[in-house]
Amino acid sequence: MTRAVQVIVRGRVQGVGFRYSALWQAKAHELGGWVRNRDDGSVECWLEGPAPSVAAMLEWLATGPGFARVSKVEVHDRSPAGFTRFEVVADA
Repeated sequence: MTRAVQVIVRGRVQGVGFRYSALWQAKAHELGGWVRNRDDGSVECWLEGPAPSVAAMLEWLATGPGFARVSKVEVHDRSPAGFTRFEVVADA
């Protein structure tokens, strides 16, 4: 079953390689979607793919890469949009 979620990750998540680490993790889990920095200092992701892969990615997002310090992860279920590739997109 395909699951899609919009995720906001808060904490020290910008300037620590978070987006590109998320890109590699998402590709490893064969997810579609995107990741971007937001003006408020958070990182936003759209994840889409098999439910177990989305769950594994959400688990990774709770800690992120080594220099990140995640304080909060907000997950919002969404309807799948048909993403088949994962990419870093322009900041919001």
